[in-house]
Amino acid sequence: MAARSRYFSSSVVPFRLVFLMWLAFSIQFFYQIDLGFLGIKPRTLTGLIGIFTAPMIHGGYIHLLSNTFPLLFLGSILYFFYDRIGGIVFFRCYFITNLLVWLLSPRVAYHIGASGLVYGLASFLIFYGFIRQEFISLLISILILVVYGGIFYGVLPGDPLVSWESHLAGALVGCYSAFNLAQKRKHG
Repeated sequence: MAARSRYFSSSVVPFRLVFLMWLAFSIQFFYQIDLGFLGIKPRTLTGLIGIFTAPMIHGGYIHLLSNTFPLLFLGSILYFFYDRIGGIVFFRCYFITNLLVWLLSPRVAYHIGASGLVYGLASFLIFYGFIRQEFISLLISILILVVYGGIFYGVLPGDPLVSWESHLAGALVGCYSAFNLAQKRKHG
């Protein structure tokens, strides 16, 4: 019973964000309005709002689904196995990723979707386990690498409609967080 309760509590944050993503998409779909203006538009004052809202906005049903399942899976693993640092990692992968896109993206176009967060979580879970060298952490790293390792091809420029900048920023933030938090754990 306790394991089920723990799993449920570890899924709360990812489920809340996914709920907001589906709510935003439903508003776009049913009211036929484009919420793309809530994305990140680099180095513009109006684009600052996207640092907070871009992960909730998606360009279509496939885009939304491609972020929903990984976010639920990776977010739940993060909070289940690393509950003490899960909030820090999630916060960094959400906000710092978006801030980096706003500051550094060469394309002044709206960046939408939660893929930067997905890349951040996947990157963190992969690197953190290899750095810690503990059995469960290594097992998690290997699992995530097998299931999501191919996503790292998305950090390279390709499709002009896909924000590889978000992917790259998320991967870097996740990797940095893994090294940073592993070092704090060793010294703390």
